[in-house]
Amino acid sequence: MAVLAAAPDWTQATLWFVALIISLTVHEAAHAWFALLGGDRTAYRLGQVTLNPLPHMQREPFGMVVFPLLTLFMTGGQQCFGFASTPIDPVWAYHHPRKAALMSAAGPLANLVLAALAFAVLAYINNPQSGEGEAVRRIASVFLMLNLLLAVFNVMPLPPLDGAGVVAGVIPSTRRLYDALARVPYMGILVLILMIKVVPIMFWPVFHTVNHWLPFPIGR
Repeated sequence: MAVLAAAPDWTQATLWFVALIISLTVHEAAHAWFALLGGDRTAYRLGQVTLNPLPHMQREPFGMVVFPLLTLFMTGGQQCFGFASTPIDPVWAYHHPRKAALMSAAGPLANLVLAALAFAVLAYINNPQSGEGEAVRRIASVFLMLNLLLAVFNVMPLPPLDGAGVVAGVIPSTRRLYDALARVPYMGILVLILMIKVVPIMFWPVFHTVNHWLPFPIGR
């Protein structure tokens, strides 16, 4: 989920949408790449091991295009949310739990890498008040906030989020519980509703800590 300015700002909304597409693409490509490295070629055969957003958007058009646009228009450009998924072989995941856990962790880790790059850009800008500096700062700020948010959201240990895959792979005894939860009707929707309430509690302390480390904090 990405929160924009209170007043409608469609330039900012467009920036959030583009940043969301890029960030989700990197997230899903990381899943697909680590699955391939671990021996699962499912995502590779479907063209998901790529930083080209089109294959990911074609696989998940509602989550990566329709739903983000709907949230933007329904909130007057103030919110943007989207989702995607990477296909894996469940038999492979069952027989290689550690590799499956690493594959699950790869997505949030990719978002943390993007957040770190955005942080480095923000830390490097000497004069954020200049025209060019302000534009770069605006873009980097969006990428920092969005990728921190995606990382925090996805590490939650509830299916179908990545955190559940990590826990199930590292602690095999939890597998039966997660399999049962995954079979609950509309589990994804239920988790999404719960995360809308929980994620802000987790996200804002992380963001404020990172923001405090910047020489020119965002929002000041």
